[in-house]
Amino acid sequence: MAHFLMRWAINALSIFIVANIVRGIEVPSIPVALVIALVLGIINAFLRPLIILVTLPINILTLGIFTLFINGALFLLVSKIVKGFVITGFWPAFWGYILFSIISFLLSLLVVSV
Repeated sequence: MAHFLMRWAINALSIFIVANIVRGIEVPSIPVALVIALVLGIINAFLRPLIILVTLPINILTLGIFTLFINGALFLLVSKIVKGFVITGFWPAFWGYILFSIISFLLSLLVVSV
């Protein structure tokens, strides 16, 4: 349970940082970032594997690059679900998710090493 809570907090902090860096992404507060992290985790756990399975031929042809577009689209989907989370278009979602992944990874390394 502690691992889940730590992962959730890291993702929420990552989302909040991304919103302060990427133009076109707005997160009004930390509680909204916590909801975004929860919804994103649920979508990544259940919907993302199905989409990747369906788009497997395209993913193979693009050597996995298409997965980045899927991630951006799912990030944009979360903005449609969570009130207060605003993404102005696909490209801010695309770059935001890439930056979110990098920041989340680095924060996870920092927390694990401490």
